[in-house]
Amino acid sequence: MSTASQTNIAALNAVLGETFRLYVQTHGYHWNVEGPNFRQLHVMFEEQYQNLWAALDEIAERIRTQGAYAPGTVADLMALARPEDTAAQSADEMIVKLIAGHEALAKTLRDAIAANGEAGDEVSAGILTDRLEWHEKELWMMKASRN
Repeated sequence: MSTASQTNIAALNAVLGETFRLYVQTHGYHWNVEGPNFRQLHVMFEEQYQNLWAALDEIAERIRTQGAYAPGTVADLMALARPEDTAAQSADEMIVKLIAGHEALAKTLRDAIAANGEAGDEVSAGILTDRLEWHEKELWMMKASRN
């Protein structure tokens, strides 16, 4: 396997790990949000974690199409992500932490898209570009709701 292919797989793994981390964080916020915006945030968090969950399967299957095994344990997935955040204590803090999580994942996606290009993996680049578009839109909506 070429160095570009190995780098590409490592980049896809990083996206998978960060997506898993954000999925768990978002799902936990869905369960625990309180306050005057409960209903709106509860629904938004649910929409986000469902999207993230579906993305996990697509990204893992893309890793398999590249000839590698996708991480198969929680420990393996979390080892690919940045460290977990402390739990948020308020709805506002949840939004702040989710903004940071989406921004971190967007950076990971941009790096992975570059690695996809170097490896000539246009399909992965397309999948990850679609993911980046979704994260940027979620960022815009969460930031706009804080003004």
